[in-house]
This record gives sequence, structure tokens and C-alpha cells, in this order.
Amino acid sequence: MRLRRSRRTGLVITMTPMVDALLILLVFFMVTSTYLDLDMIPMVERGAAPTGHTLPAPDTAAPRTPEAGTLLVRLGPDGRTVVRGQPLTEAALAAALTARVAANPATRVVILPSGQANAQALVSTLEIAARAGVTDVRVVRLESRP
Repeated sequence: MRLRRSRRTGLVITMTPMVDALLILLVFFMVTSTYLDLDMIPMVERGAAPTGHTLPAPDTAAPRTPEAGTLLVRLGPDGRTVVRGQPLTEAALAAALTARVAANPATRVVILPSGQANAQALVSTLEIAARAGVTDVRVVRLESRP
């Protein structure tokens, strides 16, 4: 008995399964990726408005001077406010801001909430600043570490 051996042809590698796998990976990464951080509040300096937006005219009654300064208010994870290393109650914060604005109406207040601070504490701090007469309030959010 004589068996014939078939001629070896070159191995044919089809590209279809590889292309299918790459398309599935592409769709997976597109769906699971985050392109915009919508949790942030954008900060815009005066005079530099985004396209299509207008900024209010600067307040001419209280021009900003270097001695006007900026007051940094930290908002802890428990909702307590800290100014210059001293924890303050809501009443004490209101009194401090009112005195600061009375001394210099162009005072800028920057609120720095921690990553674990709840939104109600931030809103309460913003309301206290508004009632104290602060006209320039900024909220800065830093990326929280896991």
C-alpha cells in the first residue's frame, strides 16, 4: 500500500479574528475611558473669558490692590472650616469674613474643599461668604488621592 503525502502548503493565517479582537478592544476602551471631568468647577481669571462667554465688568468701586489679599478657607471632610490653621464655626467664619470685607471690600475668598467634603458644607460656606458681603469667591478642587 502506497500512501500519498499531500504537498505542504504555506500556513494561511486569517486576519479576521485579529481584526475582530482589536475592534472589540477599541470599543471597550472607548466606552470605559473618561475624557471629561464634569465634577470640576472651571476657574476663569478676569479678562480671559472662554469663547462665547462674557465676563462682568470689573468693579470700579473697589479696585483690587496687592494688599487686598486672598483669604483661603479650607473645608474639611467633616464639613468644618479652617482659616489660617484655626478651625472656625459658622458664626465665627461669618464674623471673620464680615470684618475682613469691612476692612477691605476687594477681599478675595478661595474655598478649598477636601475630596471627602460633602456638597452641603460647600454650599453653606458659599452662603456665609455671600452674606458677609464677599463679592469675589472662588472654589478650587484638587484631585483627591485614593
